[in-house]
Amino acid sequence: MFHPLAEAAINHLSDNPRLRAYLCLTVTAFCWGCNAVFARLAVGEVSPMLVVTLRWLGVVCLMMAISSRQLAEHWPALRAHLPRLVAMGALGLAMFNALFYISAHTTTALNIGIIQGGIPVIVLLGGLVLYGTRFSTLQAAGVLMTIAGVCLVATSGELHRLGSLSVNRGDYLMVFACFLYAGYALNLKKLEGIPPLPIFAVVSVAALVTSLPFTLAEHVTGALQWPTPRGWLIVLLITLLPSFVAQISFIQGVADIGPGRAGVFVNLVPVFASLLAVLVLGEAFQWFHALSLLLVCSGIWLAERKKIPVPEPGPRDTFRGRPVR
Repeated sequence: MFHPLAEAAINHLSDNPRLRAYLCLTVTAFCWGCNAVFARLAVGEVSPMLVVTLRWLGVVCLMMAISSRQLAEHWPALRAHLPRLVAMGALGLAMFNALFYISAHTTTALNIGIIQGGIPVIVLLGGLVLYGTRFSTLQAAGVLMTIAGVCLVATSGELHRLGSLSVNRGDYLMVFACFLYAGYALNLKKLEGIPPLPIFAVVSVAALVTSLPFTLAEHVTGALQWPTPRGWLIVLLITLLPSFVAQISFIQGVADIGPGRAGVFVNLVPVFASLLAVLVLGEAFQWFHALSLLLVCSGIWLAERKKIPVPEPGPRDTFRGRPVR
C-alpha cells in the first residue's frame, strides 16, 4: 500500500498526462546521460558488445519476472503487432546500440553528440509524413534551440570547432543509427492502448536475440572480455537505468504526448551526460555546461508552449487502469 503522499502524487500524475510525460522523459534523458558515464567507466572492465548482450539479457529476465501477467493479458494485441515489435527491438534498440559503439571507433565524440541532436528533427518530420502531425513554428524554434545547446556542450563551448568537422564512415553509421531510433519512437504511436511493460517485454527479447551475433563476432575476433567484478556492477547499472527505467519511461512519455514532442527531450541527454561527468568523473564544471542546459531547457519550454489537447478516448492510463482524461 502506498504512503498517502505517494498515492496523491500518483493520482495527480494519472490525471495530468502532460506532467507525467515531462517527468518520464526527463527521467529517460537522465538515465541515458548516465549511460555515457557508464560507457567510460566500462573501458577495460568489459567489452562493448558483451555489454549490449548482457544488458538485454538482464532486462529480459527482469521483464519476465514483473510483467508476465500483463504480457498474458495483452498478448492478443501484442500478437497483432508482433512483426512491428520485433523490428523495433532488433533495429531501434540492438542495432542502434551496436552502431553507436561501432561508430565510436571511427568518429569523434563531438560528431556523435551533434549527430544525435538530429533525432528530434527526424521524429518531427517523420510524424508529419507518417501521421500528418503538424508542428508549429514555436516547436521548430524550440528544437533548433535544443540543437544549439547540444552543439555548445559537444564542442566544450568552442563553436568554431564546427567549421573544422570532417565526415567519415563512423558519421554515416551514426546517422543511420539515429534514423533507426527515430523509427522506433515513431512506431510507438501505433501501439497506443497497450501498457509500456508488455510492449517493452517483447522488444527487449528481440533486442537480446539480435545482439547475439555481434557478441559472437567479438568472441571470434578475440576482442571479447568478460566483466571484472567492477564490470559486473557497471553492467547491472546499465541494465537498470538506461536499459530498463529509461525505455519504459520513454514509452510512457510517447504514449502521453506523442513521438514528435517527446523526441525534443532527447537533446537533454548530452547535457545530463556532461553534468554527470563533472559529478562522477571529476571533470571541471565550465560555463558552457550551464548555458547548454539553459538552451536545451528553454528550447523544450518553447516547443511545449502550444498546448495540444489529449484526444478522447485516449490510451488507457497505465498507472491506474482507467482512461486518460
